Amino acid sequence: MIASSSQLLLDMEFPERLTALRKERGLTQLALAEMVNLAVLQIRRYEGGTSQPTLDVIRRLAIALGVSADVLVFDANERGPADVLRYQFETVSRLSPHEQELVRELLDAVIVKNQVAGALARVTPPATKEKT
Repeated sequence: MIASSSQLLLDMEFPERLTALRKERGLTQLALAEMVNLAVLQIRRYEGGTSQPTLDVIRRLAIALGVSADVLVFDANERGPADVLRYQFETVSRLSPHEQELVRELLDAVIVKNQVAGALARVTPPATKEKT
């Protein structure tokens, strides 16, 4: 149930996500407002989609609801590695510190190579056909 509940949350927009998390924890809007030191009207605005919280409020909401700020803010597939890479990253995390450093250096090199290629593509004019 937790995994499916988490996936459902990720498919929602912020107002719906906040409402669902609050209700899952059995909190009223007033109780949540008191926990994060806000007026209940402000919680209603967030849940109604008429107002967006500041970073500080997102932090306080995440703590009060027992979730990461990412769960509150990001939609599905906006954060974290693709599923195809997740297993590999988990495996790398079990390697020795030296091997982890080698993997980080290799990833950094590939990322820099890609960024340089992208930058060159933006500044290099496309080749034109020569008239014969």
